[in-house]
Amino acid sequence: MDIRYKALSVHLITASGAVLSMFAMLAAVEEKWSLMFLWLVFALIVDGIDGPLARRWDTPANFPIYDGVLMDLIVDYLTYVFIPAFALFKSGLLGGWTGWLAIIAITYGSVVYFSDTRMKTKDKSFSGFPACWNMVVLVLFAEKPHQWVVLLVVVLLTLAMFLNLKFVHPTRTKRWREVTLPVSILWVVMAGWAAWYNFHIGPLAHWLLGLSSLYLCLAGILQQIFPERRAA
Repeated sequence: MDIRYKALSVHLITASGAVLSMFAMLAAVEEKWSLMFLWLVFALIVDGIDGPLARRWDTPANFPIYDGVLMDLIVDYLTYVFIPAFALFKSGLLGGWTGWLAIIAITYGSVVYFSDTRMKTKDKSFSGFPACWNMVVLVLFAEKPHQWVVLLVVVLLTLAMFLNLKFVHPTRTKRWREVTLPVSILWVVMAGWAAWYNFHIGPLAHWLLGLSSLYLCLAGILQQIFPERRAA
């Protein structure tokens, strides 16, 4: 196949995330949370696939008509931010003014973060929490903590978007990638499992989902605390 068509196919794969986000939104409006998260997990898988393919087939050079980065950001805002914020607000995990505060913080803070040209570090990690609210809200649905814990998580992660804290990219951060990639895959499997069974999962699945989430949140910060030693 001509490489130009391969590059175009990557753009079309990325664009499919918009359709998945619409399916997720329709489920969310009807408060079918399990179905909504299943669509968001599918969208997350698509997002994990299109990046490596785009780099492999060099989409900016071989099909520059479409801006793959812009397309990806549009889809990411829908699937990572907008729909999860709506779900958090309507779910009952937050009540009264706390729900309003959460959705304002998530949507406003995230759009500012997405437009920040400094969001990627030299080692292809993220500078600040990368607004992965789809992952956060799914874990909150699974664990169902007290509303003040939910609010605290939202506030802290919103602030973390604008702090000099490093968060690893599942595939692009080379350091610890042999651990990060399997943990990321484990998280996706556990997330899909939780959504499929309407979050009625056993203790082991809860632990695996929680521990994999903690690793993905803290790995980059630990890399900052313990910088890589350079060969003499």
